[in-house]
Amino acid sequence: MTSNKEFYDGKRWQSIRRIALKRDKYTDRYLARYGKYRNADIVHHIFPLKEFPEYGYELWNLISVSRSTHNMFHDRNTDELTEIGIEVLHRVCKQRNMEIPQKYKKRDKKIKIKYLHKY
Repeated sequence: MTSNKEFYDGKRWQSIRRIALKRDKYTDRYLARYGKYRNADIVHHIFPLKEFPEYGYELWNLISVSRSTHNMFHDRNTDELTEIGIEVLHRVCKQRNMEIPQKYKKRDKKIKIKYLHKY
């Protein structure tokens, strides 16, 4: 895999990025889902490029978003997906009938139950 800089500077990425932005009418598709409209200037990889390079150029794996929405999808300290980013990934998996990658499966929080003992 090439470096991120090489990937994002490449002609193939620039071309697919333009196609995704045109497909989404330069609109933040995440916010549009909630009836809010904002211009999109970023194309987000739903399945992170670092972990899933095989989906790097797949249109179904790309969503046009604004910078503020993109920041909601990633923890900017670790670059890991946030809960919102994972929810989008889950939605795409469901739409495409794909299995959710193990790392992104929601884990049930164990509820601690206090048992009352009879004395």
